[in-house]
Amino acid sequence: MDKFLRETKYVDFSNPLIREKTEELFNEVDSDTEKARIAYEFVRDEIPHTFDINSAIITAKASDVLKYRTGICHAKSNLLAALLRSQNIPTGFCFEHLCLAEDESLGYCVHAFNAAFLEGKWVQLDARGNKKGVCAEFSLGKPILAYPPRIGFDEYFFEGIYADSHIETMKMLESAKTLDDIIENIPEFVTKKADIIL
Repeated sequence: MDKFLRETKYVDFSNPLIREKTEELFNEVDSDTEKARIAYEFVRDEIPHTFDINSAIITAKASDVLKYRTGICHAKSNLLAALLRSQNIPTGFCFEHLCLAEDESLGYCVHAFNAAFLEGKWVQLDARGNKKGVCAEFSLGKPILAYPPRIGFDEYFFEGIYADSHIETMKMLESAKTLDDIIENIPEFVTKKADIIL
């Protein structure tokens, strides 16, 4: 489980902003499951998705997502991973092949969400942020994710759980200046093998 607890460039949980937020969120909370629920709902509800608010600020690493209060799914996944790993809760990344728009008109992208090890099992958590047509929830049972793959489109989950952020998307976010840059350059595939295959 060590690789799902480590700090990385993008999951920078020793950053003072992350440490301060964990003290605020988890004050007097002992249960890992309750910590995960609190962190999940904070990232889902209090950190708007960059496209939902048409933000001019593009973030990648967890501390920047918290500082600027926005991020796309990959960046928000970094923040949720940072909050949970700081509490010694193993947390990984899951990926999905998804239409970039409502249909195939803009092509496909890699969507990111998390998996946390809670109560002896991996639990999938999608903190993308709810809106009309998107309703993800905290669930220890069957995952309630933002984007169930749709029949008739080439949408599917990449198998397994990854210990690290999707590096190609991280590099894209670091170089992107506008939302159009993201739309035009967001990767479509995950080529690395997962660290855990369920």
